[in-house]
Amino acid sequence: MRTRIHKLRKRRVVRIPKALALEVGLEEDREDERCVDKGRLVTGSPIVPSYTLTDLLAGIRRSNLHRETDWGPRSGTEIW
Repeated sequence: MRTRIHKLRKRRVVRIPKALALEVGLEEDREDERCVDKGRLVTGSPIVPSYTLTDLLAGIRRSNLHRETDWGPRSGTEIW
C-alpha cells in the first residue's frame, strides 16, 4: 500500500488508512514505538516484558537484597 508523506507545521505525517490500522491494532492516542530497520521505518506497539512471580523470585540473591530501613518512631496510629 502506498501513502503520501504530508507536512504538518514542522513535522512529517504519515496517514494510515483505517483498514490497515484496524488490521494491526493501532488505536488513537495510544503510544507506539518507531525504529529504522534496514532502511525502513517500522512502527508498532512497544514490547512490554511480562514476568511471573517465579521469575522475579529466582532473581533474588544475597548480593541484591536490601537491608531493613528504619523509618523512625511512630507518628500516628500505625502499629509496628
